[in-house]
Amino acid sequence: MNAITSPFTAATTALEVIEGIDLSNRTAIVTGGASGIGVETARALAHAGSDVTIAVRDVGAGQRVAEDIGRTSKGAVVQVRALDLADLASVDRFADDWSGPLHILVNNAGIMMTPELRTTLGWELQFATNHLGHAALAIGLHNALAAAGGARIVSVSSSGHGMSDIVYDDLFFQRRPYDAGHAYGQSKTANVLLAVEATRRWAEDGITANAVMPGGIWTNLQRYWDPEVLAATKAQVASAGLTAKTPEQGAATSVFAATSPLLRSIGGRYLEDCGDAEIVPEIIDGVYGVRPYALDAANAERLWDVSLELLRDARR
Repeated sequence: MNAITSPFTAATTALEVIEGIDLSNRTAIVTGGASGIGVETARALAHAGSDVTIAVRDVGAGQRVAEDIGRTSKGAVVQVRALDLADLASVDRFADDWSGPLHILVNNAGIMMTPELRTTLGWELQFATNHLGHAALAIGLHNALAAAGGARIVSVSSSGHGMSDIVYDDLFFQRRPYDAGHAYGQSKTANVLLAVEATRRWAEDGITANAVMPGGIWTNLQRYWDPEVLAATKAQVASAGLTAKTPEQGAATSVFAATSPLLRSIGGRYLEDCGDAEIVPEIIDGVYGVRPYALDAANAERLWDVSLELLRDARR
């Protein structure tokens, strides 16, 4: 398997990645497109001519982003639709109401290191939102993706996947003490495995999926962090000589995965800084590399089957 490389770097922005790419007559969905890197992902796709739908819980915030994108990109078509990934009924309504082909699905929304919270089904909230909601959405939109011919799914993961593999015998922390970091890590590993298995199952339908690590970015994603921990982490990053990305730079790898000709018909990868990440035994500097379990084919197949069973049971 040849490594994917590109001329882009950690400093490249989403608009620089999209330069010269024409997405006219293409449709895209960006979940969580009303904040953080989701805004800049939606902006870049719309700037290139795609008809973009921002899927968000806060429709008002989404409308403000859509209006802002309309001001910065003349002729941009941005729609806003309600989606709560922690509510399976909301996900099903969104997928059922979609009409026409879908060329790009960016599973961008996420929550990070929350207190111990659960959905009405009893699912741990980070795994439910970051993984199960996005899995249900992708499966619900499969026919629309297949109809597009050459559709791409972007699964926004994180170096945080290094904190935990999938703990199948206790996915929802019902028997072990809740750990916010491990819960987040498990959900981010699941994001990678979803891309691996979706590609294996759907490549014949012309659908490929890749996972991305946006990079170190300070956004509203860290809103649940203890303020002292957040300040100490920022100081540690600065002392190590690492530079946080801007949201425009953080969106670059998502846009690269969604649009680059270098990834035509290629899926199941974990990308960072617009190229393949190195497989490593431990995440380097807390940012770089991908753990082997996140790309393991057997692990991906098992998670897919477990996820399908959970979703089926929830709908009964």
